[in-house]
Amino acid sequence: MSTGTGRPLRADAQRNRDKILSTATRVFAEQGLDAHLEHIAKEAGVGTATLYRNFPTREILIEAAYRNELARLCDAAPGLLAALPPREALRDWMGRFIDYATAKLGMAEALRAVVESGVNPYAHSREMMLEALTSLMDASVTAGTIRSDISATDMFAALTGIALASGKPDQRAQAERLLDLTLDGLSTNRK
Repeated sequence: MSTGTGRPLRADAQRNRDKILSTATRVFAEQGLDAHLEHIAKEAGVGTATLYRNFPTREILIEAAYRNELARLCDAAPGLLAALPPREALRDWMGRFIDYATAKLGMAEALRAVVESGVNPYAHSREMMLEALTSLMDASVTAGTIRSDISATDMFAALTGIALASGKPDQRAQAERLLDLTLDGLSTNRK
């Protein structure tokens, strides 16, 4: 991450920024637009001046928190493929997708306010997720562990459906079962 001047952030400044973003995601998901920025700063363990230096407005913070969650999801794919067999990497990413969707659903009211301000935080979101999902599915097809006749677009639709049906935190066990069922449906070992 860099500053507006193109210089990279100091390590402590990057840590503070990361803490603010993860805290903001959680607090906006829990409290929506009622969340106070001062509360987010306190929960993140930073001063309000640090929060406002990084994110001068509520809308900028909401958009940055959403984009941070999206980047974390999409950027996880290569690391998962490097660390796990392809099918396990795909399943891990599917769980992360539900985490992302749960946060996004919780932040819906706050994200609507950002859209109403004229900013589109969703620009390129679908394409980024499809790219990550395609890499995971292609690796699994190459490994012979999932069918080749299901596209990443179809899988994305299935994951979105699971997130909409079971995306609340108290529905996580159901979401996990549905993810397993979906992955089993992709299996090349089906009878």
